[in-house]
Amino acid sequence: MSEKTLIAIVGPTAVGKTALSIKLAEMLKTEIVSADSRQFYKEMKIGTAKPAAEELKKVKHHFIDSLSILDEYSVGDYEKEALKRLDELFKKHDTLILVGGSGLFVNAVCEGLDTLPSGNKEIREHYEKLFSEEGLGPIQTELKEKDPAYFETVDRQNPRRLIRALEVISLTGKPYSDFRKKTPAKRNFSVIKIGLNLDKEVLRQRIDQRVDDMLANGWLEECKKLYPLRNLNALKTVGYSELFDFIEGKTNWETTVKNIKTNTWHYAKRQLTWFKKDKEIRWFLPTEEAEIIKYLQSGS
Repeated sequence: MSEKTLIAIVGPTAVGKTALSIKLAEMLKTEIVSADSRQFYKEMKIGTAKPAAEELKKVKHHFIDSLSILDEYSVGDYEKEALKRLDELFKKHDTLILVGGSGLFVNAVCEGLDTLPSGNKEIREHYEKLFSEEGLGPIQTELKEKDPAYFETVDRQNPRRLIRALEVISLTGKPYSDFRKKTPAKRNFSVIKIGLNLDKEVLRQRIDQRVDDMLANGWLEECKKLYPLRNLNALKTVGYSELFDFIEGKTNWETTVKNIKTNTWHYAKRQLTWFKKDKEIRWFLPTEEAEIIKYLQSGS
């Protein structure tokens, strides 16, 4: 590895990124920067699969519980703050670890964001009104028709990202995916990307078990407390949306749990679709710790 190196550990939800990142951080005597956009929010304790308290004690983590769901926060804000934090941390450490399943946030740190057209208030308000009156369905359908490539990877439960994509498409007449960055921004550190994946059925079983564990730990009670704020963007995400539907009586408990597991699995597949496009990622099983360490030591 070069003088200043960022190890980015990526992959789908529930694959084992947290456990590996903590082991590597302990071995390297370094710190972890989170690139999981849902773990930023301090009010979302249970349903975001944050590292446990004992894990947070083992290694210093950054950007976990760093925001309130009431805060307006963009991936551009994260890029600026994360790069500033990395500059500070690289004064103490030669190697740092970035970990998360939010592909856009990982890319913001490693490659920089896309240069996109300025917003258009009239277009944005049109889609916001459509979303307010008819929900996610119509904007999901329109984006799928106009830009199927981006639709495959975007968080489909995030109205802000869906609306931003449609805004750009309306302004330019081009798919949003055409604006994805072709030339990475220059960074003053090198990046080594480690991807974790599992057999499909094993990953799905782990997702199902994680959902069961989070529900047993009080996820529904957490959602009941957050219910008055359910229209905030931060809470329009897998798991929370389904539990809010249950609270409103739209679904029974069995259907709710099934929907959370199914939608989390679909989200994991979209994460993999995103990361598999990055040819710089070297893929491993989460159990292949020795091989991962050997790969990192080789400086490849």
